[in-house]
Amino acid sequence: MTKKDQLYEAFGELAYVLAMADGNIQPEELQEVKQILEQHPRGAEIQWSFDYEARKQRPVEEVYQKVIDACQEVGPDPEYPFLIEMLEKVAAIHAGKSAGESKVITGFTADLIGRFRRDVEAIE
Repeated sequence: MTKKDQLYEAFGELAYVLAMADGNIQPEELQEVKQILEQHPRGAEIQWSFDYEARKQRPVEEVYQKVIDACQEVGPDPEYPFLIEMLEKVAAIHAGKSAGESKVITGFTADLIGRFRRDVEAIE
């Protein structure tokens, strides 16, 4: 699996984590994910990853940790803004962004930046 493949798999997994932030995936969230991913060149792969996690229903914390590890392995990438934008849109679709959804988005950003900083510090 290439690093890009890992990244897109992680995108689907993080969308699953976000959708599960309030305890279950809302139909509106599922539809929004599908609509957004239809516009992305690798959307089918991201959707497959989301659907896989939704079927398996692994613990959200476990999936989140896998996402952070994969993104750290991949490193900085120009696709991250797409991911954050997708998460923001999905979070807003059902009764506005919940506290749990906000925590997923801000936590992901902070965790990833923190890991990248530690990687840079280790090099210096």
